[in-house]
Amino acid sequence: MSYIQQGTPFFRKTNFAFFAAGFNTFAILYCAQTLIPEFAKTFNISPTTASLPLSISTMALAFSMLIFGSLSEVWGRKPIMVISMIVSSLLCILAAFSPTFHVLLVMRALEGIALAGLPSIAMAYLGEEVESKSLGTAMGLYISGNAIGAMGGRMISGVIGDYLGWHIAIGSIGVVSLVATLIFWISLPPSQNFKSRHLDVGKLGKSLMEHLKDLGLVCLFLIGFLLLGTNVALYNYIGYVLVAPPYSLSPTVVNWIFIIFIIGMFSSILIGKLVDRHGKQKMLIINLLILLIGVCLTLNVHLFIKILGLVFATFGFFGGHSIASSWVGQRALKNKAQASSLYLFLYYAGSSVGGTIGGLFWSRFGWEGLTSMVVCFLLIAFILSACLSKIELKSKKITYMQSRN
Repeated sequence: MSYIQQGTPFFRKTNFAFFAAGFNTFAILYCAQTLIPEFAKTFNISPTTASLPLSISTMALAFSMLIFGSLSEVWGRKPIMVISMIVSSLLCILAAFSPTFHVLLVMRALEGIALAGLPSIAMAYLGEEVESKSLGTAMGLYISGNAIGAMGGRMISGVIGDYLGWHIAIGSIGVVSLVATLIFWISLPPSQNFKSRHLDVGKLGKSLMEHLKDLGLVCLFLIGFLLLGTNVALYNYIGYVLVAPPYSLSPTVVNWIFIIFIIGMFSSILIGKLVDRHGKQKMLIINLLILLIGVCLTLNVHLFIKILGLVFATFGFFGGHSIASSWVGQRALKNKAQASSLYLFLYYAGSSVGGTIGGLFWSRFGWEGLTSMVVCFLLIAFILSACLSKIELKSKKITYMQSRN
């Protein structure tokens, strides 16, 4: 079996393709986040209700990935990813013409379904095609594309929405995403190590349940849930803090806060290399600690310290996600796309839950209440990380004893 190795032209083309894919997916998904105040104003709804265009798309994405991840075991990786990107880009353009909030929610739900074809398969493709020594770097580069897409989608839609309205903002994201789709289609090498399976719903369902019996994978799934729930809760409502006294920043200035997401590009690549050197367990704990410190810093009233806290939180989030997602691909010995789709199912479910519940905490208890919820999320993540370390150690001991016998 031939694997893509770091330093080769195929490695560069693969990374470029998935960088574009990450941009496509996350620009479409998160372009609605900066438009939450615009939705609230235009449709005369509460901040929690205005967050639904983001929450409903991530929830639809989460459930749909369970299906696409299983189907890719039969139909292949690249074809489904390309179709997913084309359809989601076109739906994003159509969503720009939504006449009512309810129509917008329907279009965003359809976008979430269409988007599911890429992230549920991307990690499986990388796990199958890239050699293990280069996987950490490749996954870090893919996550960095996610970070740029998340930042670009938020900033482009935020700035355009502030001047030209949310319709043109969302439509612009759709057009940019079509260009990213073309880049992905041309650049990504076909699968070399993929082995197709016959479509047997019973066997696919059975293998899906087998992943849930692996306590190590379950810990990783729940860590993903808590990581994205934390990140979305922070960024959904920080804008309301910054436009109010004592800061009184303009919405245009607040939209530039999402440039912090470029930190995710560098942290994902850096952490990917450090994982290859120092191991997954240690680096996951370190990134969770950085994230926790960042959340606590946002409680400071000084604007610089508050923004610095977001920088720390963003660094820790992307670093932790790059570790957990690549760990899933390595721990799952078979049906990797299904394992990846389960991880991402809970990852994006965390976005919907954290974003919506965070709105309730924000409305009732302010920023202090929201950060208290986030800290609880992170404390649970620390406990899960400790359990994961014990499970990994036990697995290594079992493997060692079996090799001795």
